[in-house]
Order: sequence, then structure tokens, then C-alpha cells
Amino acid sequence: MDEKVAEFRRTYRADVPRGYSGYRHLAGTIAIPAAGITGCIAGLDDVQPLEWLAVPASFVYANLVEYAGHRGPMHRPVRWLRAIFERHARQHHRFFTDEEMQLETSSDLRAVLFPLALVVFYFGVFALPLALVLMWLASRDVALLFLATGLGYYLNYELLHLAYHASPRSLAGRIPGLGFLRRLHTRHHDPILMHVCNFNITYPIGDWLFRTLLSVRATR
Repeated sequence: MDEKVAEFRRTYRADVPRGYSGYRHLAGTIAIPAAGITGCIAGLDDVQPLEWLAVPASFVYANLVEYAGHRGPMHRPVRWLRAIFERHARQHHRFFTDEEMQLETSSDLRAVLFPLALVVFYFGVFALPLALVLMWLASRDVALLFLATGLGYYLNYELLHLAYHASPRSLAGRIPGLGFLRRLHTRHHDPILMHVCNFNITYPIGDWLFRTLLSVRATR
């Protein structure tokens, strides 16, 4: 392992709170959106055929929010979002480079998964206001479908990102089709390229639209 990466990992791990559990963090990451999705689905009532279009529309919206958030405040410091920049560009990208992508211990999940409080932040900023507008302009079912899709997308984001940083020989690493997405994300972790390409962590729709997609052949 590169000595700079190894030294940063030692320093980062030394600052992990004593009571932190990577497994509890992962469980919360799954349970919170899963509970929200369950509640949204339970609240649906007589969804009309056209209202189901809220699902693909919400998926595209979530993908573009992911792209904008990653290309923007996660890689470019914004005064009131500085903590996000520090955590992502200054910590995550120093903990994992394109040459050192794998987790080593369960406590390393702290360097991959979002803090659980950010679920509240992201949905408070990007989802709840729009859901209220959709409820007013369309229907309660459309708003609930929007929220359920957004929560599902967030969960998908976290689990895919975790899989990219897991061993390729692990159960997560052997998911069919994951190799291509992992290679895109690995290229994004090249310190020279991380500010210019492959900002979608899930599916490269935003990267394709805004011409920041940089693919790579299957070399690893």
C-alpha cells in the first residue's frame, strides 16, 4: 500500500469514536430508508395509471441530484456545506485511491457510508419540499411515489458504493454487471481525475448528459 494512504488510514482510524460500529451504521443505513419506503407504500390509495410515471421521473431526478451534489459541494467547497466537502474530498478520497479501493475492517464503513444525519439533511432539502409541491399540484399518491423512489434510490446508492469498496471476491463484489460500475468509480478515485469525471456513483446518466463520463476497459 502507498505509504501516504497507509498513514492517512492510520490517522483516520485513530479518530474513529470508541463506540462506533460499522455494522450498526450499515444496519441504520438500510433500516431508515426501508422503513420510509414501507410507510410510503402503505399510504398509497388507488394510484392511477398516469401517476405511476412519478417513479421513473423521480428516478431521473434523484440521479441528477446525485450528480449535482457529487460534482458540486462534495468536490468544490461551498461555505455552508464545507463539512460535506471535507468528509468526501479530503477524507474519503484520501482513504480510497484508484490503487487502494478496498475496505479492510468493519470500522472502515465510516469512510464509505454517509452519516445517518445526512439522510435527514438530503431529504429535507431535495425531497420533502418537492413532495409537498407534488401533493398540491398532483396528488398525495404522486408525492408518496416520489418519496418512496427517492428513498429507494438513496439505499441503492449506499449499497452500490459499499460494493465498489468491497473485495471483488466478496458476495457484493460478484454481483452481475457490477464490474463496469466499479471500474467507473475506480477511475473517479484517481487523484488526477476525481474533480473532472464519473460523478454518478450509481448509474452514469448525469455523466452522459453533461459529458463527464470517462469509461475504462476491464483491466482489473
